[in-house]
Parts: sequence; C-alpha cells; structure tokens
Amino acid sequence: MDHDVIVIGGGAAGMFCAIEAGKRGRRVLLIEHNAEVGRKIIISGGGRCNFTNVNTRPENFISTNPHFAKSGLARYTPQDFVELVKKHNIAFYEKKLGQLFCRESSRQIVDMLLVECKRAKVKLLTQCSVTQIEKNARFTLYTNRGKFNCDSLVIATGGRSFPKIGATGFGYDIAKQFGVKMTQTRPSLVALSAGGQFSALAGISVDALVSTRKHSFRENILFTHRGMSGPAILQISNYWQKGIPVEIDLLPEINAVELLLENSSRNEKLGNFLSRSLPERFARAFVVLITEDRPLNQFSHAELRSIGERLNSWQMNFAQTEGYDRAEVTLGGIDAGELSSTTMETKKVAGLYFIGEVVDVTGWLGGYNFQWAWASGFASGQSV
Repeated sequence: MDHDVIVIGGGAAGMFCAIEAGKRGRRVLLIEHNAEVGRKIIISGGGRCNFTNVNTRPENFISTNPHFAKSGLARYTPQDFVELVKKHNIAFYEKKLGQLFCRESSRQIVDMLLVECKRAKVKLLTQCSVTQIEKNARFTLYTNRGKFNCDSLVIATGGRSFPKIGATGFGYDIAKQFGVKMTQTRPSLVALSAGGQFSALAGISVDALVSTRKHSFRENILFTHRGMSGPAILQISNYWQKGIPVEIDLLPEINAVELLLENSSRNEKLGNFLSRSLPERFARAFVVLITEDRPLNQFSHAELRSIGERLNSWQMNFAQTEGYDRAEVTLGGIDAGELSSTTMETKKVAGLYFIGEVVDVTGWLGGYNFQWAWASGFASGQSV
C-alpha cells in the first residue's frame, strides 16, 4: 500500500502522468473511480478521438494566466504524441484545421495508454473512490479499497463537464482543502440557449463567421430546439459572457448590402433570392423573422440596406449555456498562479500536483484540450 506516486483520475492527463512517472522507475498507483479508465477519451470525437491538433499554439488556450501553458506545450508537442500513436500502429487522419482523428476507434488510444501503463509497471485500481486525504510527512489516502501512502500526489480528476460519465468537482474540493486558489468555473465548448426561439429551424446548419469580444471563428452553426450549437458556437462559448451579444455573419464572403442593392429591381421574393446563398429553409425563416417576404423591387433601398446589415451582422443575445451536462470542458479551475509551469506542482504544498482540465487552462475545440492533457501529464510525470 506504499507508493512513490499516486495519481487520482484515469483520464488522458492522469494516465499520461502515470506512464511518464513509471518510466522513470517511480512506483505509481493510478486510481479511477469509474469501472474503466479513459471514459471521456472513448466518447470523444464521435468515437474516433480527436487526440491532438498539429497547429497547437499557446494562443489556442484560455487562462487567467495566458503564459502558463507555454512551458508544458513546448516540452511535449503534438508531434511527440503522433510518434507514440505511430509506434502503436494506430491509423489516423487529419480531418480539418490540423485536427487528428483515429481512423477506427477512440478505444485504440485508451488501449495504447493501457499498454504503456503496463510497460511502465503502473498499478491501476478502478472503482476506487477516495474519501479522505491527509498530509503529514507524506500523503495518506483513505478509499473504499483501503489506505494508501505516497510522496507525490497528482490530481487529474477533470472538471464538472459530462457528469453522466462520472465527472465531479472532486479536484476543486482537494484544492480547497489544501488552500490552493481557484478561478471561477463554468461550462464551455457548449451550445448556447436562446429560449427556444429557433425550434422551427432545428437541424439546419449554416456556414457562418461568429464573433464576440474581438474573437471570431468561421465554421458551421447548428440550430437546435433550445438555441444554437455547431463548431463555431462551441468555439465562441469559451469567450461568451452573458449580456454581451454574439455577432453572426451569415454570408461571410458576401457584402449582403451590395448584393441586395444590385438586385433591387428584381421581381423575386426576398426569401427565394436569399436561398441561393443560404439553406432554403433557413433563408425563408430568417426573412419572416426580420421582415415581410416581398419581391425585392417592393423594398426601399433603406430597407434592403437594413436587411443586408442584419445578414452580415446578426446580433444574438443568448440567455445561458446548456450547462455541464452538455459541455465538453470546464472553463477555469485551479489558479495557474498557484502552480509551477514546468512541473505542475503547487507552490504551497510540496508534492501536490494538479494537471489537465482541473487546471485553469482551456483549449479551443479541435484536439487542443487533449494536447494540454498530454503536455501537463508529461510535465508532472517528469517531476513526481
């Protein structure tokens, strides 16, 4: 029951830390409260796991300390993880924008990590819940599977996102116990709710440029019964603040005012005309939302100018996110100022580490959060 290192959390960051520590000859115990490790890995990327992004840069991450992630990301790069994937003969492909996915199944990534854990002589204990942690000269953990002691304790328990796969606020409780400061947390990479006003448009996808607070993303938006989702909305949710409008350019490569004015003499209804540039069902519904569907030659130039401006700059005020149940990640967490950027060890408590999503480092959609898991796991694994 005596170990050099105990890692709590058998997700991407926790497994990677355990592997790296084990490779250094450390006696490592990896604890997971679920019946299997890597549950979030398994469901990610539609079951194919977007395991990294080749374009990863510090600018792709949000933190109250924007420089914190630089060291970890530099020490373990996307190419380093790609080499590990190749070593295990896992076929993969680039989908778009640097996003790498398994060709077959995300379970291949979990199996790869389990093989690496075995090679590193990591002891794995699933269905193990920690009920109490004490710190004297060493850490003592009380669990439903017995009592364990260690010199180094790594918290890799993630955030509150996806409670249905076992996510909890455990890591935040440990931070509070040891006096480690946190930043405010909230659901992110998550759909935004608009009070059901678009329920008639549910299922329609539109290529759009979505912006808020000087941040913009050009990808699809997807209308839902509750509001909007799709890659562009998930991306902007990292920066969204209640009360601040989200601007949506529905025709990002077209000056809609010029287009409408150039065709102002046409005896063609506005909805039909716009369906040449937008999905037909959406074009007709959008026209009804903002005006009356009349032939273009029955609108004044001022009216057409106003409609065009709405098409290129539709201002949306969302009520809220769809919550942790539907969020891919938790924004915020352990204050980066409390940790060493090179080792992930807390400055206040010797031997206590926080890694992965539990830390106030949140990546964009597209494999960035997995890369942070590998990088922070690697950094801590070299130190514990």
